[in-house]
Amino acid sequence: MDEQETREVFGGFNPADYDDEVRERWGDTDAYKESARRTARYTKTDWERFEAESQQIGTDTARLMDEGASADDPRVMDLAEQARLQIDRWFYPCTHEMHANLAEMYIADPRFTATYEKIREGMARYWHDAILANAARQQ
Repeated sequence: MDEQETREVFGGFNPADYDDEVRERWGDTDAYKESARRTARYTKTDWERFEAESQQIGTDTARLMDEGASADDPRVMDLAEQARLQIDRWFYPCTHEMHANLAEMYIADPRFTATYEKIREGMARYWHDAILANAARQQ
């Protein structure tokens, strides 16, 4: 996709803006190499499907938050598992441990935090806690 299509699919965001940082941080990892291999062949339709899946997970999570479900509610952990499997399917093998590490980044990096907070206030911490609870139940 060109830059305009990318911004269209991702609501104004262009992941390519962070290519240098991503390569610097993770470029030597197997996960980065696998993700680059997979995503190189994705079409606009593929990315639209991925984005729709992501939005559905976010909407479902916000709904459960609004219902007062705790982050360790099985329904919320099931959504965390769905998100982990989405990463696994679209980008690279994502173990529960790796997903828990990503969850730490979701609250440590204000850019990730803002992404979740746009969906619903408090979601970054809630999502972090749900991912950790999901990882713990797998042990």
